[in-house]
Amino acid sequence: MTRLLAAGLGLFALVLVPLTALAQATQEDPAWQAVLNKAKGQTVYFHAWGGEPRINAYIQWAAREVARDYDVRVIHVKVSDTATVVSQVLAEKSVGKASGGAVDLIWINGENFASMKENALLAAPGWVETLPNWAYVDVENKPTVLVDFTVPTDGQESPWGMAKLVFMHDSARLETPPASLDELLAYATANPGRFAYPQPPNFYGTTFLKQVLAGTVANAELLSKPVDETKFEEAVAPLFAYLDKLHPALWREGQAFPKNASHMRQLLADGELDIAFSFNPGDASGAIANGELPPTVRTFVFEGGTIGNTHFVAIPFNSSAQEGAQVFANFLLSPMAQTRKQEPEIWGDPTVLDVAGLPANEKALFDAMDLGPATLSPEDLGPVLPEPHPSWVKALEEAWVQRYGAE
Repeated sequence: MTRLLAAGLGLFALVLVPLTALAQATQEDPAWQAVLNKAKGQTVYFHAWGGEPRINAYIQWAAREVARDYDVRVIHVKVSDTATVVSQVLAEKSVGKASGGAVDLIWINGENFASMKENALLAAPGWVETLPNWAYVDVENKPTVLVDFTVPTDGQESPWGMAKLVFMHDSARLETPPASLDELLAYATANPGRFAYPQPPNFYGTTFLKQVLAGTVANAELLSKPVDETKFEEAVAPLFAYLDKLHPALWREGQAFPKNASHMRQLLADGELDIAFSFNPGDASGAIANGELPPTVRTFVFEGGTIGNTHFVAIPFNSSAQEGAQVFANFLLSPMAQTRKQEPEIWGDPTVLDVAGLPANEKALFDAMDLGPATLSPEDLGPVLPEPHPSWVKALEEAWVQRYGAE
């Protein structure tokens, strides 16, 4: 109760500071004031993954904040596959719908961003750098806020969270977790049925494929470039050799797969799995705080590093509420929104901001935040392995389905 009260008071204090700073910024920047004026009364249809209740609740909170402070209505359109949203915008462009589009803002990264950029489906470059809260973003130490799966963002998508693959184990059942891919295979083989991963093209399943690929590929430079069909089979041979050994030892002998990360987390809580994983370093602590995982669960990473990236929001070229979308994107970058998002009970999503460069009172809130018992420190999170070029995603998923069965 004390911790929640302190967090509430801290967030109340944050309400005052960013709004004061933003008011000063708008006085100094008539262009941003013009955006605010045009945004009033607009409705923003925010197409975003809807598969995690805690994230959905956070988006609802952010929507209430911008409705109250900026008279911008945000409606969360829950999606299960962002590629379908990209296809929707592409279909609108193909029939000449250059304005009045159904999608105003989209949660996006990776191959979906690359596809939208390639097909000119995004709002004009540079709008992100005009957001007042862009000044807080840690461009120097978090370079993936500018490069999405090797593709330059060019100011066409605004970062709002960091992601890194982490594994979870219940220390009451598994005291020392595996520290490498080889050790994971050895553990799974010795303990059949105690590890699993979602079936690609589920995002988490594909992420696991990329982690294994990064750890087994002979020439890592291939991954930073578009897939070369003449070299693909050779590059992925070690990946599939690894999976061929792993699958017989998987949960249900690899004949069925968890639906998603939430399902893996539930199987870990139920004692069916010894190891699960997430793309959010604070996920386990948040699940503990919400009673979804036992308090003995802890997080670990591999010694060589794990896949990591930044996730973004982007505005389609024909958005019906481009100004309102910019206001919402700017709010998501505010210290208030970023602090709340990083709270384990709320989401546990790491900030994209340069905490050290924030005003002292806002920095203190980040510094004092209890990230939870299962969240690794930035030092213990280890190296970040870069995402492969977006073209690898589809190629990996198709090769996986061809080898192990249709969806």
